[in-house]
Amino acid sequence: MILCAGRNETFDFAKPVGVGLVESAITLTQYILEEKPAFLFFVGTAGSYGKFAPLDILLSHNASNIELAFLQDACYTPLQTTIEAKIPHVSRGTTHPLVNVNSSNYITTNEALAKKMLENDRDIENMEFFSILSVANHFNLPCSGLFVVTNYCNENAHDDFLKNHAKAKELITLHVEKNMKI
Repeated sequence: MILCAGRNETFDFAKPVGVGLVESAITLTQYILEEKPAFLFFVGTAGSYGKFAPLDILLSHNASNIELAFLQDACYTPLQTTIEAKIPHVSRGTTHPLVNVNSSNYITTNEALAKKMLENDRDIENMEFFSILSVANHFNLPCSGLFVVTNYCNENAHDDFLKNHAKAKELITLHVEKNMKI
C-alpha cells in the first residue's frame, strides 16, 4: 500500500492518511484493519536540516519525534522518541541515500535549531513518518518512505516549500512509476 499525507500532497497511486502525527496514525490504522496490506510505502516531501538540498530524493526506514524544545533543554519525555521499521520495505532499483527523518506537527524555521537536529543525527523533517512507522511496527508490516526535499529548515522554509512543491511531487511520481510498477 502506497501512502501520502493528503490535502495538497496527494497522488493518484497513493492513499492519503492526513497531515501530521495524529491524523496519519488514525487513518492508517483504519486502512490496515480494513484492507490488510502486505507492506507500506510512504511518499512525501520534507524539509532539510542542511545536509541535503531541495529536490534531493531520499529513502528512510527510521524516524524520530524530537521537538525543538528538547534541543533547548526546555522539556523531557518518558516516551520513545526514535523508531525503526521492524521490517524495512526496500524499493528496488534505487540508489537514493538512506536518511534519518524527524517528525513533528511543527515546521522548523530556525536555522540554528535545524543545525542542532543535524548534530542529533536527524537529516530531514516530515510531519507524518514517525506515526507511519509506529503504526506499521504495531501491525508488523514492512515499511519505508521516499522523500523529496522541498526546502531548507530556515526562515524561508514556507516560501521555498511552495516554490518547489510541484516539482517535488513530479519527482515522487516519476520514482514510483519507475520503481514500483503501479
